[in-house]
Amino acid sequence: MTQCHDFACALPAQTPAQSAAQPASTTALPAAAQSAPTIDFFHDVVCGWCYVMSPRLRQVASELGLRVRQRSFVLQASRAEMVATFGSMEQAKHTILGHWEACARHDDAQRIDIAGMRRESFEYPSGMAGALACQAAQILEGDAAHWDLFDAIQHAHLSAHRNIGDAEVLLDIATRTGFERNAFARCMESPEALHLVHQDRALAQRMGLHAIPTLIAPGLPPQQTQPLAALRERLRGLLG
Repeated sequence: MTQCHDFACALPAQTPAQSAAQPASTTALPAAAQSAPTIDFFHDVVCGWCYVMSPRLRQVASELGLRVRQRSFVLQASRAEMVATFGSMEQAKHTILGHWEACARHDDAQRIDIAGMRRESFEYPSGMAGALACQAAQILEGDAAHWDLFDAIQHAHLSAHRNIGDAEVLLDIATRTGFERNAFARCMESPEALHLVHQDRALAQRMGLHAIPTLIAPGLPPQQTQPLAALRERLRGLLG
């Protein structure tokens, strides 16, 4: 069964995949990678369904030789947006952990620690700080590094129930992922990282997307979280 997740509980519009065409990353790529079918992976670091989807997408992309382009789609970018959506920060945490329960039932490796997050006293974070960190990785080392850091931040959030709204926590994660802490901090705080977050969010909004994760691929309707076999079968169609 296809699962889609949006903290506002809305399904994405069925935007034609062709409308997702954007200039490729300026990062130099081998010729084979440049010619591989490209999937745009719209995600948010605080999204449980993204945590379920990412390892499945990694496996299928590796099997089929697909290129995955990372897109930060932050559903709530600030505390004010969280309150506007949920009514209060307490209600935000209560509602979102209810979503986590559904995600945990579909997670292949049973990694989501709902009880651990419920015990934490910090407010449930928006995805903005984590998106800035992911875009810093993008700037410094490209899509692969962006994806690696995204997965590491999601693990810290959903498995280790750390406060990924805290810049110091994000810097710890980035350092463990292999980045030099001070250089990464400068990049994470840069106007360029913020611009990339806004650019991806604006792209998602122009495409009429309201849910994460969403995969956009040429010739296919938008795809949300689905079982590994179904994802493989659908994306195999990109190979002609």
